[in-house]
Amino acid sequence: MRKIILLLALSLSFSGFSQKIKDSILSKKLDAYRYLSVGLPPSYDKESKKTYPLLFLLDGDYLFNPFQGALSYGNYWDDLPEVIIVGLTQNKENERYSDCTFDESTGLPEGKGEQFFEFIGGELMPFLQNKYRISPFKIIAGHDVTAGYMNLFLYKDNPLFNAYISLSPELATEMEVRVADRLASFKQNMFYYQSSADGDIKKMRTKIATLDENIKAKSNPNLNYKFDDFKGASHYSLVLYSIPSALYQFFASYQPISTSEFQEKIVKLESGYVEYLKNKYETLEKALGIKMPIRLNDFKAIEAAIIKNKAYAEFEQLAQLSRKMYPKSMLGDYHMAVYYENTGDIKNAVKHYQNGFQMQEIGDLTKDMMLGKADELRVQIKKK
Repeated sequence: MRKIILLLALSLSFSGFSQKIKDSILSKKLDAYRYLSVGLPPSYDKESKKTYPLLFLLDGDYLFNPFQGALSYGNYWDDLPEVIIVGLTQNKENERYSDCTFDESTGLPEGKGEQFFEFIGGELMPFLQNKYRISPFKIIAGHDVTAGYMNLFLYKDNPLFNAYISLSPELATEMEVRVADRLASFKQNMFYYQSSADGDIKKMRTKIATLDENIKAKSNPNLNYKFDDFKGASHYSLVLYSIPSALYQFFASYQPISTSEFQEKIVKLESGYVEYLKNKYETLEKALGIKMPIRLNDFKAIEAAIIKNKAYAEFEQLAQLSRKMYPKSMLGDYHMAVYYENTGDIKNAVKHYQNGFQMQEIGDLTKDMMLGKADELRVQIKKK
């Protein structure tokens, strides 16, 4: 436990890698200004056409910094993508409780709670989408009363959010049944995370456990679901455990090919290594709305799998893909050269190493290396 909390505390030092600004919106529904903390990614000003997933935080007063720290740390190691973070201030005179008012008999928002619901959907989200470059993938997160309240957005025919991080939720009437039923009905990709702990508030734990059982009983292939029940954590410290767990769960498809993925999935394939790579990035774009070039290290992983399994013909497909991703680099010629070298066509291998010499260097591929390989193969041709 101490190691996890220490890691997250250290990650806060990375929060300076993104901009943190203050913003506000005048709500007609609430007849008041509501205040926001906004974290913009490091590349936001440099890449003017790029859009980013949204992480919207209820209880932004105290959830903003730990979420920003975890995301900044994960992005530093390229495990998590850049995200726009928006935290809503709710600390004024127990504002969070009045915002989340619901009818105890129906479990639906009423009074200020209904106005707050309409404010988020009808005013705040359009405001954010008009002002910031937000992609279709949107996450909402909350803690106890706000975590329970945010489930109400699932009840809509077209939910505002694709992903939900529910930290020790205080569930309203029938929510442990309704949320499970709703999650089972989605035809599109949906992400849902909830957590509790053995030191959590007891009256909440029973409903949380029931909701977990109900969700698991109604399997849905379109649902990405995870429940954590932490040992040795309290209602408050479980937040620090939950944040990285939820983010790494939701963004698993973003992460580079790991050693375990390589050994347990890729190398064991009989064929289709290049197709695996393409599918990985197509899934990332489809599920999370993140479009990005294939990482060089992921290309190298597929190269290694092809060579290990002697599936050299796939280097032609890999060359087509690398030329598409990095058209000005020597990567495509390198893959074709490796193909010809391993299939015994040394003359064509030399040709592509020479062609690659004229292209831009990339990663550990250099002009000296390409020229050296060409010279080495020429010696073999002369010996024959």
